[in-house]
Amino acid sequence: MVFPLLFLGLMWAVKATESVLQADLTFLGIYPLHIKGLPGIISAPLVHGNLRHLFNNSIPAFLLTWGLFYFYHKIALRVFSLIWLMSGLWIWFGAREAYHIGASGIIYGLGAFLFFSGIFRKNIHLTAISLLVIFLYGSMVWGIFPYKTGVSWESHLYGALAGLILASYYRKQGPPPTINTLPEEEDDDDISFDEYDAGDEVSESEFRPRKQKKSLKEIITGFFRDPFEPEEEEEEEESEQ
Repeated sequence: MVFPLLFLGLMWAVKATESVLQADLTFLGIYPLHIKGLPGIISAPLVHGNLRHLFNNSIPAFLLTWGLFYFYHKIALRVFSLIWLMSGLWIWFGAREAYHIGASGIIYGLGAFLFFSGIFRKNIHLTAISLLVIFLYGSMVWGIFPYKTGVSWESHLYGALAGLILASYYRKQGPPPTINTLPEEEDDDDISFDEYDAGDEVSESEFRPRKQKKSLKEIITGFFRDPFEPEEEEEEEESEQ
């Protein structure tokens, strides 16, 4: 909760400073392929054109940053920093010649990371977060296309690509998968009858492996389990025959 609030506070502090000084801080944005635009890789996400621009970015920036640090706290700082740097560098190398400002690149990066990471990890809890991201911000996908003038669609595109790449790279770090494939059933031919006397009458069902069925309560409890809490190993019950 601290980091999302800090990030949000910095964006509003920059806008407040700009208003108090009656200054235009657009020059702190990224200007592609010019030396003057290099500092913008660090400062551009904190600068916004007006209050509407800042307000539109504030809510998704806070919610997606909170989601990243809550569900992926072990790798959250690295992912957030890399999205910031990767999207900024790509904008400097491959965007239009104009000042690119705003946190939208990071927002698209966080949204893409949360969506694809939940799918790559096969974790039912994180897949639910992926669906929530689509429900809340699914319309953001249109922002990666140059359909509207005055909008840095390059920031959106490069941010989303950074999130996708990092979701794949860190897919084995953080919460483990919870969606497992069903184990293969043992063949009846693998069961030996030699240990029984010829005169014993043994039903075929005694040789088939019995699967423990989970109750409805156990299924519901498992769904709402903390994704960071390791699963408890089920103790096998030995039956005397």
